[in-house]
Amino acid sequence: MDRLIRSLLYVPASADHFVARAHEREADAIILDLEDSVAEQEKDRARQKLLASVPAVARSGALVFVRINSEPERAFADATMASLAGADGIFITKVRNAMQIETLARYLDEVEAGRRVGLRFVPMIEDPSAAFDARQIGQASPRNMALVVGGEDMATALGAEPTPETLRLPKLMVHMAARASGLLSFGMIRTVSDYADVAAMEASAFEARSLGFDGASCVHPKVVPILNRAYAPNVVEIDRARRMVAAYDTSLAEGRGACEFEGKMIDVPVVARARLLLSKVGAITGDTEQ
Repeated sequence: MDRLIRSLLYVPASADHFVARAHEREADAIILDLEDSVAEQEKDRARQKLLASVPAVARSGALVFVRINSEPERAFADATMASLAGADGIFITKVRNAMQIETLARYLDEVEAGRRVGLRFVPMIEDPSAAFDARQIGQASPRNMALVVGGEDMATALGAEPTPETLRLPKLMVHMAARASGLLSFGMIRTVSDYADVAAMEASAFEARSLGFDGASCVHPKVVPILNRAYAPNVVEIDRARRMVAAYDTSLAEGRGACEFEGKMIDVPVVARARLLLSKVGAITGDTEQ
């Protein structure tokens, strides 16, 4: 999945009025939630609605994920319906070990036998034990595409409040595990629940991008443009990256390696970051020549 995923908007799968407008929100991905935002008595009905809601929220081109419940019986039923409905992937809640991922992957291999593309996985790390095992979890299946920390559950498991100070260590641990596993990394160093403080949300998103996170989830549509802006290169960054790559390529053509650029020495890893930034521009615009 080579698309840029800057914003992932949670939508309760049981809330028809939210589902109906989800495709208008300009999020890169919609997460239809079957877990915490759905009342116990509505969970089975919400699952059945996926057959209609998955294509409905994908109308404007957003990727569609389904956040499944953690209880095994419900997890398998949720994943099966997500697959039948044509979802791109599932957020797997309360993952505690690699075996959990392996078991679900084997089950879906049978359910999806013969299909060209199967569900991709985003394991959610939501307790301290899983944070220490995040690398093994990330490498548990080729279906894995990203890792993410569930901030509220992680804080509860720690017996703490979900402040940035509480979440920084587990979020960075899982972020490094994602990178070590060759996966995307979603998140900010804060809880997604506190969306009313727009300034703090924006600052956190820009901070997360500077730390290497690829995008983040949100629970309110007004956060989507913040994430789309924060996790995408801006005009100044794009211009600088292009000039840096050009200067380095000129240096190589002249038989030199490292060279000076804007008062600093640049070499392979510095230029690699510039090329990565330009590749993100191409993922947004569809221009592969960036």
